[in-house]
Amino acid sequence: MTAERSAEALAEGSGEPEGPGNPESPESPEDPPSDDLARLAELHGVATSYQPSADRTVTASATALTLALAALDVDTSTPGAVGAALAVRERELGERLLPPTVVCWSGAEPAALAALPSGTRLHIETEQGDSRATADQLPHGVHRLTATAPDGRTASSHLVVAPPRLPTPTGRSYGLLVQLYSLLSRRSWGMGDLGDLGELATWAGRALGAGFVQVNPLHAAVPGSPTDPSPYRPSSRRFPDPVHLRVEDVPEFAYVEDRERVRALLERAGRLREAVLEKGELIDRDAVWEAKREALELVREVPLGPGRRAAYVDFLAQEGDALEDHATWCALAELHGSDWQRWPEGLRDPRSPETTRARGELMDRVDFHCRLAWLTDGQLTAAQRLAREAGMPVGIVHDLAVGVHPGGADAWAQQEYFAAGMSVGAPPDAFNARGQDWGLPPWRPDRLAESGYEPYRRLLRALFRYAGALRIDHVMGLFRLWWVPQGHAPTAGTYVRYDAEAMLAILVLEASRAGAVVIGEDLGTVEPGVRETLRARGVLGTSVLWFERDWDGDGRPLPPESWRADCLATATTHDLPPTAARLTGEHVQLRDSLGLLTRPLEQERAEASADTGEWLELLSRLGLLRGSHGGHCTSEEEAEIQAVHRFLLHTPARMVGIWLPDGVGDRRPQNLPGTWDQYPNWRLPIADAEGRAVTLEELAASARVRALLEVLRG
Repeated sequence: MTAERSAEALAEGSGEPEGPGNPESPESPEDPPSDDLARLAELHGVATSYQPSADRTVTASATALTLALAALDVDTSTPGAVGAALAVRERELGERLLPPTVVCWSGAEPAALAALPSGTRLHIETEQGDSRATADQLPHGVHRLTATAPDGRTASSHLVVAPPRLPTPTGRSYGLLVQLYSLLSRRSWGMGDLGDLGELATWAGRALGAGFVQVNPLHAAVPGSPTDPSPYRPSSRRFPDPVHLRVEDVPEFAYVEDRERVRALLERAGRLREAVLEKGELIDRDAVWEAKREALELVREVPLGPGRRAAYVDFLAQEGDALEDHATWCALAELHGSDWQRWPEGLRDPRSPETTRARGELMDRVDFHCRLAWLTDGQLTAAQRLAREAGMPVGIVHDLAVGVHPGGADAWAQQEYFAAGMSVGAPPDAFNARGQDWGLPPWRPDRLAESGYEPYRRLLRALFRYAGALRIDHVMGLFRLWWVPQGHAPTAGTYVRYDAEAMLAILVLEASRAGAVVIGEDLGTVEPGVRETLRARGVLGTSVLWFERDWDGDGRPLPPESWRADCLATATTHDLPPTAARLTGEHVQLRDSLGLLTRPLEQERAEASADTGEWLELLSRLGLLRGSHGGHCTSEEEAEIQAVHRFLLHTPARMVGIWLPDGVGDRRPQNLPGTWDQYPNWRLPIADAEGRAVTLEELAASARVRALLEVLRG
């Protein structure tokens, strides 16, 4: 693998895949843990070592273990405290009848039940409301299990009953990958919206036979000035962001009485749109949201009709306390800023008397934000309905970010589920000796298990309500995450394990209920056995052409017949160079201009050219470098882009995706890892080879786009 490979693939938004390699870090920590501390850590799922490569093992430091255990409320302040905590943990595990959550795959007896003492009585209260005395033939769901041993000991547990795997998608489907904000139409208010998504899905499905459209995470962002534009560091993963609303599609908008203000807002929206499409300006999310917020304030003054009112009330009841918490955080953020950790002390606790009082005083604003969540949920549901009506077997593929912003709504409302003082990241490797800190607080595996994974279940259920498929960013996080203590370098972190069987069972359960596909983003170095486990449960992987090489052999490009079938295959992703830039080597020049190269420019160019040349040689040998299906091919570059995608068709991949900007020869990546303000990450519209913004209408009419899509359709 090249250094470029790591720079691009190790930093995908906030959920960077792990990278392979040989980190320039010491073989042993400066403060090796004692035997008791190491044993205690292992019993709590805290790893005492990790393997950056198959032939190396790095031991975690005592500091890393101590701080990770502290985040799990385990006292390790003195050797005596370590010994006492170890004795308690060993006694708990030795005497425990059941773990807090038990997984039962349909047709198989759970190991936890098989290990119960002979004569143990079971009592099961099912999710459906009936009682059972046996685990046989239980319906799918999360039930309550009580076990009573012959010696009188009792234990209660959550019992997750899930299908053994998700169904394999029938046939092959191809689709489009796009960052929604970048897809502007002549009706957008300065950035792509859910109306544009519906139009794209309808066109792609009806006119081109596409099976899906994959978009970036549409989670609620943390408001600010400026707002962090990254969709991978949201305020909430549970609720969507109303900035994506198509205001004109809200039924009440047509009945706003102040038509003068409506006209002024529409003119303002037109200026925002023209600034991006005609004047070459960046997408200004904050300006778009300010205009939409003013419009939605007017919309809220229009009374809901009886049917709409009933639907809204149903939504409030369905979402319950979680929605009220989210809306309360939004209302409080308007007054005190978007970092709850800096609010007045009483408001930092969502269950405090001060917060209850503030919620009552701000009920009008709380209702406004509840209304926004309802409207956005409705338009998301409508987009998926349009996709399916257009003949798409999958529809909209939504993206689940790996975590949330520490100052946002989820971190405030669900504090008991997050590990205080910890951040998710990645360990050191050959390409980043310092490791990575993504600034996202991790979930506590113990609290998740004790709750029967309730916040995780509710999150998935909400997303699957309008998703035909779900892409899970950094899917390896279902198994383990690298915890970095706040205030420490990423090298001071360690892996913490999650109950992967339970996490997968919940995922399979909720996806199967929704009839949805699951795609795991598993790029980079993946712990042995993870891909096999995911495949066994029906979770598809992710394969990107440029990285599919025979890494265990000669390192040459992997021939199409050697690719895995259970995957989404693409030529690129949102934070990799568009295909045209990679073919021309412009991505190397871009990184050099920003001072991101770690080696001389000519060396980087030569290596990138050799890499691309090997692929083009394989494409030529396979007879794929030819004109498109319809004979339309205006340049060598276009022919090569078509050949790349024609190659994907020769693999057995069940899903094949086209990065929509590749259709017009866009050169600019949407996100350039390793940059912050040096590059306009997450703020670029789709553009042609000259950098001119291209509208949705122009994309649909483009002969070049249609020719590329016809390659896959053929």
